[in-house]
Amino acid sequence: MYQSRHLANTRIDVADALRGIAVAGIILYHSVEHFNIFTQEPITHTLATDQMVADVLAWLLSGKMYGIFAMLFGLSFFIMNDNQQQKGNNFSGRFAWRMCLLFLFGIVNVAFYDGDILMLYACYGLLLIPISYLPSKWVWCIIALLVIQPVELFCLLTGTTIDHSTLWEVYSKINSAHEQGTFWENTLTNLRYGFEVNFRFNIFSGRLTQLLCLFILGMQLGRQRMFYNEGRNLQIWHQLLWRSALVVVVLSIVDFSEIASWLNPIYNLMILMMIVSAIVSAWYASEGVRKVLHHLCIFGRMSLTNYLLQSVIGCAIFCGYGLACYRHLGVTYAVMVGCGMVVCQYLFARYWFSNHPRGPLEGLWRKLTWMRL
Repeated sequence: MYQSRHLANTRIDVADALRGIAVAGIILYHSVEHFNIFTQEPITHTLATDQMVADVLAWLLSGKMYGIFAMLFGLSFFIMNDNQQQKGNNFSGRFAWRMCLLFLFGIVNVAFYDGDILMLYACYGLLLIPISYLPSKWVWCIIALLVIQPVELFCLLTGTTIDHSTLWEVYSKINSAHEQGTFWENTLTNLRYGFEVNFRFNIFSGRLTQLLCLFILGMQLGRQRMFYNEGRNLQIWHQLLWRSALVVVVLSIVDFSEIASWLNPIYNLMILMMIVSAIVSAWYASEGVRKVLHHLCIFGRMSLTNYLLQSVIGCAIFCGYGLACYRHLGVTYAVMVGCGMVVCQYLFARYWFSNHPRGPLEGLWRKLTWMRL
């Protein structure tokens, strides 16, 4: 069984910066997708740059920002669990309760935005409890198994196909409510289908096992103290950067369309690792980079609040019951709206932290986590 090394887990600023980047990226890409409204109506205001902006942001953000979020979730679990181990406490029951609370936050979020990921993350989080007892060599074996996308690989080798028709049927119902429904019709539709559609989409996209892989990887990187500037860590991040970049370049050139269902998620993972290793390397290598990214640390320290806020604000802007911008704004204009949301939420975060140590939902989650059970 894994035993704590009894080393201090000081706050990791680069992790906060990565959280800020992840949440900001999620907001921008949700804006590209008009917060999951894929209309067949002609859009009023478009620009020639729309397709290029959509392609670039899909390559850079789609699946990667949620993946970074998942990795940092695993890291946070390790820190809390290790801190409790050092005090002689068992954190498993308390963390399970924490995941129940996260699931409840997810229910609130999905009432506004059908693409909620918190409920699924809460379920993944519970799997970290038994895995956290395993020694590192077994944890690395689990990570290696999940990296190769075992479900997609099995389907490829055996010719098995997964029927995704129900996914598109449910999407159609949700999309219709977003375009034509009232606020309450949207809420009820989201609550009815939100978790199902996200679970089915994660199977379709190969994220089901990949997100679990990133949860466990984040925990394991915490065990190895990889997010601290200690020992050879910076060299390891540099090596990971050029190796992942090399794989990304090769996969960008090679035509793997015949096995895309298997390789696309791996390609996505390599881009994610390239982004993370580049940010961590730059953070520890340059004071100037740290000064710039410090603003994203503020944004990242309020990641849960910002995630729920973007659902409320974004859906009010794009859904039919609100400003109905899904039918008015092309991709480029929608991204401008997303940038405006990021700036406004950043300014709110700065204001909030001038008087409070934690974000509003972060503080509530912490208080409820440590309440007497």
